[in-house]
Amino acid sequence: MSLPPKQAAKLQAAINMTEEKGLEVATRMLLVKKLDKNLYELRSRVGKDYQRGLYFHITGANYMITHGFSKKTNKTPEREINHAVDLRAEYYQHYKEEDNK
Repeated sequence: MSLPPKQAAKLQAAINMTEEKGLEVATRMLLVKKLDKNLYELRSRVGKDYQRGLYFHITGANYMITHGFSKKTNKTPEREINHAVDLRAEYYQHYKEEDNK
């Protein structure tokens, strides 16, 4: 993640809070939002800048953060969602290939 230090710290705090309190509490606190089937965003804000980390569920309590980014509006850009979907597909393709070895 290549966010400025203050923004990176704020997003890391959202990750830590989600790990500590769980997804249900984090969702109620508006730290987590479902974007699509098995695609979510971690949310934080510093001033007028919004930070997002997109992630998906792997197994059990394991999740994979695909990437993080900063934006000026609350709406998540479609290109960022598409990028996360592509990375998720790449992960599962690689994982499937490893299982077949």
